[in-house]
Amino acid sequence: MKILIADDMEGISGITSWDQVDPENAEYRSRCRHWITADVNAAVQGALDAGAKEIVVADGHWNSSNVLLEELLPPARLNTGTPSPFSMVEGVQYGDVDAAVFIGYHARAGSLQGILDHTWSSVRVANVWLNDRLVGEFGLNAAVCGHFGVPVLMISGDQTVCAEAREWVPEVFTSQVKRATSRWAAECLPFEESRALIRETARKAIEAFAKKKVKPLKLKTPLKGVIEFKDAHMADGAQICPGVERIDGRKIGFSAKDAAEAYLTFRSLVKLAT
Repeated sequence: MKILIADDMEGISGITSWDQVDPENAEYRSRCRHWITADVNAAVQGALDAGAKEIVVADGHWNSSNVLLEELLPPARLNTGTPSPFSMVEGVQYGDVDAAVFIGYHARAGSLQGILDHTWSSVRVANVWLNDRLVGEFGLNAAVCGHFGVPVLMISGDQTVCAEAREWVPEVFTSQVKRATSRWAAECLPFEESRALIRETARKAIEAFAKKKVKPLKLKTPLKGVIEFKDAHMADGAQICPGVERIDGRKIGFSAKDAAEAYLTFRSLVKLAT
């Protein structure tokens, strides 16, 4: 069995501020890269406990160079660096991944009591819809996994992203490592407890999958996408992409044949929105 562990950073144990997830900040470099690596390692150990033979980690935060390879638990391999074709779930596209686990995820932009809530870019993106449904990074990445036949079994983060994940995948296992009380404040579990929880949840999720297949998230195709940018000048930049529709001052609409194409289109439009 091969498991993809896809990480982000805002939902990692102990994280509550932008400084902790910003590579330019000393705390990120001295402390928080160790924190994300430890949470990922807990999921790796849980996958091994459940009988996984292969594990690949997709490092999904910022420039995808957060997890410390020298501290990563073998036999896990690391997809690191940017850009890569499928970014936060890089490696899912090769047809040999059985299931995915999401570690350190955060709630979509505008969520109530969601630590560091945003959708892809806190600077550029206000909202995203797929097939008229508001979506965050869990839904975006789970849909790409689903396109390649890979179900998402588990997520770790705060209570708000755990609830968001269940909206998309009701049977998903959740590992709540903190209780957000605002965008920048949370009650955090002790590290030893949170990592034990991640390990145990990953084990249970993968064992349950091994006994009974979990269906991948499949969205109706062709897909209709809408991005609402923070400001009109960002939509001005994005509208030069062929085939898109300028809906209003801040919104760009697009269509895609499937979730993989929608993901690549979304990423391209955000890049253009400067």
